[in-house]
Amino acid sequence: MSDDETLRVYDARAAEYADALGADPASNAALSAFIAALPKGGRVLDLGCGPGTWARRMVEAGLTVEGWDASEGMIAIASRVPGLTVRQARFEDLDAEAAYDGIWANFSLLHAPRADMPEHLARIARALRPGGVLHVGLKEGTGEARDSLGRFYAYYGLDEFRDLLRDAGLRPDGARQGADKGLDGTVAPWFTLSATKQPSSSAAAGQ
Repeated sequence: MSDDETLRVYDARAAEYADALGADPASNAALSAFIAALPKGGRVLDLGCGPGTWARRMVEAGLTVEGWDASEGMIAIASRVPGLTVRQARFEDLDAEAAYDGIWANFSLLHAPRADMPEHLARIARALRPGGVLHVGLKEGTGEARDSLGRFYAYYGLDEFRDLLRDAGLRPDGARQGADKGLDGTVAPWFTLSATKQPSSSAAAGQ
């Protein structure tokens, strides 16, 4: 979950954050690859949807999209996206089973404590259908810290997170790395990673 101090920052600066993201993510390679990997009209959960920037593009691509965010300010903006179903919710509210073809967690899970990540990934794995796709974006590094705005972050290495995905029953796929200036004005390294839910051993044996 995101803690209360982090949520207060996002509630207060939701409009500024939306402006910083921009309105047209169509050129984002990770988003394009995620959409291309899903079935036509597939069901997607944008987990930590922020102002709905990415979800808007998914809806336009013909996907059935739910946008969840713990920030009331972010949900207020995301609710303006035509065709997007929104819900104010935290990571631990995810209790669905085999409900989604894709889950997009783009720089949202990084606000959860490291100790909680295995549980969150297990919930995501349960919520995905066999063959379903997860996209996750994280800041690269070690440990946990707050930025100058007071937001809590947990940092990971790429290989470390691949192991966490495997432990949850997800197969890591393509990764991208870079560095960008965040809302706090500092440039930080990041990576995005996709993963696919593996069929259960019993299902695989029946094939």
